[in-house]
Amino acid sequence: MTQTSYDRVKLARDNGRPTGLDYIQNVFKDFLELHGDRRFADDPAIVGGIATLCGDPVTVIAIEKGHNAKERSLRNFGAPHPEGYRKALRLMKQAEKFGRPIVCFIDTSGAYCGIGAEERGQGQAIGENLMEMSTLCVPILSILIGEGGSGGALALAVADRVWMLQNAVYSVISPEGCASILWKDASKAADAAASLKLTAEDAQSLGIIERILPESDLGQKKFYDRISLLLHDELKLLSADTDLIGKRYARFRNLGVSAVETHTRSPYEHLPKLLP
Repeated sequence: MTQTSYDRVKLARDNGRPTGLDYIQNVFKDFLELHGDRRFADDPAIVGGIATLCGDPVTVIAIEKGHNAKERSLRNFGAPHPEGYRKALRLMKQAEKFGRPIVCFIDTSGAYCGIGAEERGQGQAIGENLMEMSTLCVPILSILIGEGGSGGALALAVADRVWMLQNAVYSVISPEGCASILWKDASKAADAAASLKLTAEDAQSLGIIERILPESDLGQKKFYDRISLLLHDELKLLSADTDLIGKRYARFRNLGVSAVETHTRSPYEHLPKLLP
């Protein structure tokens, strides 16, 4: 039976999938969690700290959903507050200071959109992450392990390499939200999912990600061991690159550019000419 885009969404949301903490505990060693954004509070929806990867020090940051009802409530169902994104940025800047590569694990339906989060600057926190990550001078590798929802996911994905698990999804909006806006009917989520091009294969074909990680042994020791080696090898290559910032800029600047377009065209040529 052919798997639809919405089937992938359901798999990405499955309660049995490994969460960010599962990856931290099984891929890395000697993890030391660091807390707080030094402005307001600590956000349990984002876990971050220092660890070793095949003996090398790294900074690792993960959006954590939790496995059961108690954990999910504690982690706000993986919907970070502004202080979570500010904590993540604090750890990234710390990593830059000490020359540590950064690894991010992303699994969120989106940033928390409650009144308190808006009052504390949710949009600004996400925007600052996008801006600051684009100029960090250490390697950044982000992996979408489940849901990758909107700016809440992108705030940890301005990276040199972005990978996705085979059944993860990456989208500007949830299928249900899209269907509610376009058709005023959330039951058309499957149609919306097909249009959003949110699967790993879609993202790779559009140049949004570099690698798809198979899930045949998801959650098993050999699965984590394989990811550990892939991460170590990729970060070693990135650490030797002397033009990380320039290539990171070019990576995102080229997203959505058609193969037939050239960079000689003016970005303003489609606008009406106001002067002769």
